[in-house]
Amino acid sequence: MDIQNSAASLQNSAGSAGLRAVVFAAFTASLAGLLFGYDTGVASGIQGYLQQYFHLTAGWLGFAIACLDLGCIAGALFAGTLADRFGRKKILILCALLFTASGIISAIPRDLTELVCARILGGLAIGASSMIAPVYIAEIAPEKHRGRLGSLFQLGIVVGIAVVYWVNYLILQYGNSTHTTAAVTHWNLDYGWRWMLGSETLPALLFLLLLTRIKESPRWLILHNRQADARSILTRFFGSAKAELEIAAVCKVAGEETGRLRELFTRHYRLPLLIALFLAVFSQFSGINSIIYYAPRVFGAAGMKTTNAFGSTALVGMVNLLFTFIAVGFVDRAGRKLLLAIGTAIQAVALTCVGLVFALAVKEPAIRVAGHTTFQGNLSPAAFAAAARAAHAAVKMVPHFSSTQVTMLLVSVLVFIAAFAMAMGPMPWIIISEIFPARIRGRAASLAVLTLWAAIFVVAQTFPVLKSELGLMATYFIYAGCSAISFLFAALVLPETKGRTLEEIETHWRHRSTANQTQSIAG
Repeated sequence: MDIQNSAASLQNSAGSAGLRAVVFAAFTASLAGLLFGYDTGVASGIQGYLQQYFHLTAGWLGFAIACLDLGCIAGALFAGTLADRFGRKKILILCALLFTASGIISAIPRDLTELVCARILGGLAIGASSMIAPVYIAEIAPEKHRGRLGSLFQLGIVVGIAVVYWVNYLILQYGNSTHTTAAVTHWNLDYGWRWMLGSETLPALLFLLLLTRIKESPRWLILHNRQADARSILTRFFGSAKAELEIAAVCKVAGEETGRLRELFTRHYRLPLLIALFLAVFSQFSGINSIIYYAPRVFGAAGMKTTNAFGSTALVGMVNLLFTFIAVGFVDRAGRKLLLAIGTAIQAVALTCVGLVFALAVKEPAIRVAGHTTFQGNLSPAAFAAAARAAHAAVKMVPHFSSTQVTMLLVSVLVFIAAFAMAMGPMPWIIISEIFPARIRGRAASLAVLTLWAAIFVVAQTFPVLKSELGLMATYFIYAGCSAISFLFAALVLPETKGRTLEEIETHWRHRSTANQTQSIAG
């Protein structure tokens, strides 16, 4: 029986103590995802106060928020090389220190420059950890549970966003409940946003503390000729017999690699590279951030009052969290390929329905007063014009949605969020972390995550333009088309990696490439 089959027959040999150690290490690494979500989600509560406190124009406010992405891109760019050279754990500890420094400095800035520097530090930590943490989890997890444990990173992101929404709310409520009416705005303006940003320090310190309790990736140790250390960790995780099989398997495939990044562009790994880059780009081209970042504006465009729009946004967050848990539960049963195919198909239908809602809307005269849109309704044109003059508001032709259409919009958005949360949300992180060869896994994942962050930036920059120039109908039809392309890719191109060891996946690419080359020569 060969090494791979022997490993498969012994995959359940790890004791409960070893499995607990693996779960603890995976949970600790997933806290990087929580800080990812926390640092990005906090922007929803601070924007207005930052603009007032620092007297920012709209452009400078956008930069103060978006500079986080610049750090993310830089962090993703360099993290892979650092993680391959110095180890996964050491660079995660560096990320925890950067998260902590970002939280402290962003709470005490004296000017915009200091705030931007703090945000960029946080971005560096997000970009680096969003590449390293999934890779680390994939390298320590047994193949039977790798998908489920890998989903913890996406779950951490969703939980982080949900937690920071509540933290923002509680801080604002504290200001409202402990200060006089005259001082409420002053307290929130001077201190509230600082507490929102600084609160990140607590989970960052927890992340740093727990990282000191976990072990380095045994696969990284083996590749750096530290087999004794790797054997000790693997024995604790899986037992001595499985540990020896793991070491032999890693050494076998490592001997077939050069360890140079250019190996990634050889015929052996063209398909995994294509898969990683496709998932990185199209997970964002589904338009997910147009919902997460701009949900109140989208619902407001459908005629919802401001309070109802923000309430619906909170509902989006709850659905996102719930269906991420479903992904965690089913990814190792149903597999990556099936979940992606089902999820992207549902995404395409739901986004088409969103576009249809805006397509079916009828434009009617309306005025906007105190943040609320009032349509002409049963008033005569003359009476409505008089009401507009009295309110000093201009009459515009605005899409008017029936209550049925508004309900259809909300349901369609929630269905899209549910489909994304169980498929395109967690799957790219899992697949990117498991399909590359061991010696260059960090750098290869770094390239894919860098591409993902570039796609996030493109969507964030283009959505307002598409909304303004093409309208929401055409914008969401474009996103629906991207989801349809993702479905075809998942159904026709993506291989299944469920239940395979990382070494089996790596060997599969080599054998597949050799077989294709042989067929080409024979033909």
